[in-house]
Amino acid sequence: MTETIPYWHVDAFASAPFCGNQAAVMVLEQWLDDEVLQKIGEENNFAETAFVVRDETGKADWELRWFTPTDEVALCGHATLASGHVLLRRDGGERVTFRTRKAGILEVVRKDDAYELALPLTRVEPSSQPELLAALGFRGETFLSYEGAEQTAIILLKNESEVRALDPDMTALGKIDLMAICTAPGDECDVVSRVFVPAWGVPEDSVTGSAHAALAPFWVDRLGKAEMTAHQASRRGGDLVMRVEEDRVWLGGPCVTVVEGGFYLTG
Repeated sequence: MTETIPYWHVDAFASAPFCGNQAAVMVLEQWLDDEVLQKIGEENNFAETAFVVRDETGKADWELRWFTPTDEVALCGHATLASGHVLLRRDGGERVTFRTRKAGILEVVRKDDAYELALPLTRVEPSSQPELLAALGFRGETFLSYEGAEQTAIILLKNESEVRALDPDMTALGKIDLMAICTAPGDECDVVSRVFVPAWGVPEDSVTGSAHAALAPFWVDRLGKAEMTAHQASRRGGDLVMRVEEDRVWLGGPCVTVVEGGFYLTG
């Protein structure tokens, strides 16, 4: 017996194909076994595959889970934005909400020709991380999350050139169970970053919403700006607008659907 699962391939935080961060979005009638969800994430081989199921609790419109090629994660921003893009285009409306297992209720709203995503903010504090710095090949200030997303590290560099020049030891970095966010003031934007997560199956992520949930409050304190522009300087690259409102970070950007079809699951 073959089940056909509605499937979208979306470039998130992208105004044109082939940039931003790729995500698969799959709409399920009911939850599949976790082992099957993980195998689908591996088969898609994107940084994230987002699965949504109608929420029957009344707390949100949809339930939402995210899988990398190797693990389920507690929070993913770009795949949430991609999910909102798919569902708002398919079903209409201006706002869609998601109930998640560890990140609470998330929402995506239309804004002009793009979208905004609200994520719980992550705060960091100074922390000595010599093994992390050695794997990155850099000496600098390091910070570790104490509120919000766990296992999140920020590494502060002096300028954009240093961020772009990083060439981490991925084998060593893959042994460190952290999302490593390397950041500095940007040349043509407020904040530039690169994000490495080889321990979670993503050597370098293209554009990371959850990382900017940590970067926004980090740079608000340093730049004193209510709204900031950000660029993630990966090979594909992506641009965001971010602002902090109480305990939420709002991230704005467009999405592009590049593939729409069916995923055939035989079993």
